[in-house]
Amino acid sequence: MTDKTLGPGSTLGIVGGGQLGRMIALAAANYGLKVHVYAPDQDSPAFDVAAFTTCAAYDDPQALAAFAASVDVVTYEFENIPHATADILSRHAALHPNARALATTQDRLSEKDFINGLGIPTAPFRAVDTPDDLDRAIEAIGLPAVLKTRRFGYDGKGQRILRARSEGDRNALFAEFGGAPLILEGFVAFEREVSVVGARARDGSFAAFDLCENEHRDHILALTRVPAPGLTAETGRAALDIAKRIADALDYVGVLAVEMFLVREDGAERLVVNEIAPRVHNSGHWTIEGARTSQFAQHVRAVCGWPLGDPARVGGLPVEMRNLIGDQADDWAALLAEPGAHLHLYGKGEARPGRKMGHVTRLGSDPAGS
Repeated sequence: MTDKTLGPGSTLGIVGGGQLGRMIALAAANYGLKVHVYAPDQDSPAFDVAAFTTCAAYDDPQALAAFAASVDVVTYEFENIPHATADILSRHAALHPNARALATTQDRLSEKDFINGLGIPTAPFRAVDTPDDLDRAIEAIGLPAVLKTRRFGYDGKGQRILRARSEGDRNALFAEFGGAPLILEGFVAFEREVSVVGARARDGSFAAFDLCENEHRDHILALTRVPAPGLTAETGRAALDIAKRIADALDYVGVLAVEMFLVREDGAERLVVNEIAPRVHNSGHWTIEGARTSQFAQHVRAVCGWPLGDPARVGGLPVEMRNLIGDQADDWAALLAEPGAHLHLYGKGEARPGRKMGHVTRLGSDPAGS
């Protein structure tokens, strides 16, 4: 489907109804756009802020075709969209980011092959399809290592750390993953985890937010600090260059995040790419208050064919973003009472352990709780 530059009053279609879709929809409304959200769950948080909604399965061809025909451009809030779904959508509307970006990043093996093909380092890896493959991969990579599903894992799901050759029966280990294709990734002795959130427009222009430092707890992002403290300016520029090279190679349109490990060797800093997220990203939530253009507004601009906004931090201030996970969101009243705290709740009904319920952002030189 041919791209066209959209104007206010156009309709943006969003596939996926979670908090990312919700925040994209809110940003789109600020530009006078209407939003149509497609998701299978009637309780989807993004439905609460959309002009139009379709509640249907991601593999329903009639519903997908009708949805795509009703909007001017389609984007998505998560990357695990089936290839057939992306194909149906792109036949009826422009799809950004494109199907190639989806296909490349949905599979950890193809993603790492792609990144290495650009001359960008990743952790060592091997495809694992059989128990014998696993033994050969361990021989090549060594231990400890992480055995992961090639597709659909997130927030620590679909993976297991292997520390010893004798760890478990190989057939039983494979049974844990239900026969899914696997990949073994070697451990990287990293100092910290960082990420770049950037946007590429239809004309190839690129704008990135400052390099973030991320802390995970129980495999879930807990805290993001911007700018990543204590890193050289050269490392910051190198991180942004990596993100741009990836976006250009994918002919990407929209916001993407590139998660990286910072490795320090003999006093020198080096970046190793962990994974690409072809969408707006949790580590970019700070931009709503902390940047002149939020990642969500930037994504809307890009997919609509508009100029990108300024990604600079407001006042050059450092920023801290904390996720509210599970019952941490119960502290909402205290957070509202805290001067300078910017609270976002996602409208989810049940505060389950490990579920992201909201986030709070703080701007300034000494954020509370740091």
